[in-house]
Amino acid sequence: MNWLLRFLINAIVFYLIAKYVPGFYHNPTIWSALGAAVIFGLVNMVIGPLLRLISLPLTVITLGLFAFVINYILFAITIHFANFYDPTSGVNPWLADLYGAIIMTIVSTLLHLGSEAEARRTV
Repeated sequence: MNWLLRFLINAIVFYLIAKYVPGFYHNPTIWSALGAAVIFGLVNMVIGPLLRLISLPLTVITLGLFAFVINYILFAITIHFANFYDPTSGVNPWLADLYGAIIMTIVSTLLHLGSEAEARRTV
């Protein structure tokens, strides 16, 4: 799948998460969503491989379930730098991060499966 399409889909997902998940500002702009998608891409590119390598034994022992923890950490770092938190919402930031990380993991998995299916069709 084209990286620009993945980037735009991630930006849309960040916009929807900020708009509808409790604990985030509910008036995001398209520019803040695009900024969050850029930050998410950079965090996944720089910090993601290092965390996955360090946590490889735990991921193997837990049969891949520890990958959710890594996704949560990467999402939380992104949201911290993108400044999407709403401290007046009354929702714990870790809970808002958890909801957002679950949504982003599902979307990323679907995008990955879609790009694999597209690659098989072109071969």
